[in-house]
Amino acid sequence: MKKIYIICSIAVVIGITAGISFFVIRDMTSKIPENISLVTMHNEEYDFSNSDKKLKLVEFMYTHCPDICPTTTQRMNLLKNDLSAEGVFGKNVEFLSISIDPYRDTPEEMMNYMKTFDIEDDGNWTLLTGDQDNIKQDQKEIRELAESFQFQYRDPGDGFYVHSTFVFLLDENNKFIKKFPMGEDFNKDDVFKKIMKEI
Repeated sequence: MKKIYIICSIAVVIGITAGISFFVIRDMTSKIPENISLVTMHNEEYDFSNSDKKLKLVEFMYTHCPDICPTTTQRMNLLKNDLSAEGVFGKNVEFLSISIDPYRDTPEEMMNYMKTFDIEDDGNWTLLTGDQDNIKQDQKEIRELAESFQFQYRDPGDGFYVHSTFVFLLDENNKFIKKFPMGEDFNKDDVFKKIMKEI
């Protein structure tokens, strides 16, 4: 009986370890697919395969979000100030905010969101959405992009999306480095330290 208990315990430990390893390896190998291109708040094409060789902090959001998205954006703006003070924002790191609601979040709407949160339009924080002339295809690409980092979202029918709550730090080749919580749990100091460590 004792032998069976030991064998079962070992099997459970191996199972848990294998499960954890799977998720760690999955995250570490996540990368933005190179075939994806979206449009910026200026209605200009943004091609991920030709993006700048910088660290990228990626936020998935939508402008009608009542709580977690705007809170995250505000805290990212504070983080931007800290990185700018160190002389690395724009030079070594840039921010991307990608809408999961491209039907409503037109480039004009994204620009309004940018102004609402006093985000400086200096080319180093890009807001991305779908091309309104190619919206169905771009919606698929946004979902593919989000799912490559296991960011899940859905519209239950009332226009208020249920979504994962992480932002993602990527390296110069658009590969996953680390994820951080969104909203009130977004600790700009923790993100700042990780970014400075990676530079």
